[in-house]
Amino acid sequence: MPYTYALGLRTRFRGITQRQGMVWRGSVGWAEWSPFLDYDGAEIVPWLQAADEAAEQGWPTPIRDEVEVNATVPAIGPAQAAAIVKAAGCRTAKVKVGERGQTLTDDLDRVAAVREALGPRGRIRVDANGAWDVDQATNALARLSRFELEYAEQPCRTVDELATLRVALARANLDVPIAADESIRRAADPYLVARKQAADVAVLKVQPLGGVRACLQIAAEIGLPVVVSSALETSIGIAAGVALAAALPELPYACGLNTVRLFTGDLAAQPLIAVDGRIQVRAVNPDPDLLTSCAADDETRQFWQARLGQTRQLAERGSSQRPSQRPSQRQRGDLDG
Repeated sequence: MPYTYALGLRTRFRGITQRQGMVWRGSVGWAEWSPFLDYDGAEIVPWLQAADEAAEQGWPTPIRDEVEVNATVPAIGPAQAAAIVKAAGCRTAKVKVGERGQTLTDDLDRVAAVREALGPRGRIRVDANGAWDVDQATNALARLSRFELEYAEQPCRTVDELATLRVALARANLDVPIAADESIRRAADPYLVARKQAADVAVLKVQPLGGVRACLQIAAEIGLPVVVSSALETSIGIAAGVALAAALPELPYACGLNTVRLFTGDLAAQPLIAVDGRIQVRAVNPDPDLLTSCAADDETRQFWQARLGQTRQLAERGSSQRPSQRPSQRQRGDLDG
């Protein structure tokens, strides 16, 4: 029987304060299905394929027993940002920038605080979630580059913009690699970024891309180094991301999988949270008491049950019809780790 959860966030993150989704147990393990509410129709079928893989197939044999991860810093004030980085104990931090209603000065102050908290040997990556056009991105990254960025994730929305930005950065003699996230996980063709030379790094997320095996295939064929990131899941969903990271032949970057820290709680009694910057590769089962205490209200549960049923119908028919109408005042937004 699927369980519908609703978990609060410690800090407003990409416009929401609550994350919702479903978890269930299959023949081989637990699965999470939590497509964002701005995903619809056929676009959420891969999320279901990923959940079914976890529940009924399991994952490939890991080649490593732990995965290095980054701290995730929301678009918050400098003092809060520094506190998150220090508490996480990671050597890498991903900092949200380009938040609606904020300024580049806010971004600079936040990243400066993170640099001070990490020290000179720490690595910083920024994530704009496609908030900038090419000119804005060029200007912002020119000013942020003094913090020695590891890369900038999805600074612009489209693949063509990312390709143009890479040329503009090279002409300005700015060494800031570009990572593609939404341009892969929301694309009809995830390989387009590579063909158009629009990115230096590919960000892979298990749920939106259809499962661990689907991501392994993309990693093998895309011709770019890969970083594994979360879609802001509970420990049940994070386990799939960890399984992907553990199975990749090469893992050159810390992974964005330490996002359970952003929640006020979790479904597992022993959450998948980093210790000394690393997450152990292990099975995760929800705690029955936590499934009860984190259960969503009836309206939310009914919405997710209807959404799941209609998505299964879409998967079976290969159709592109839309799922049920969203309830009011629910979460929206592109979220990640």
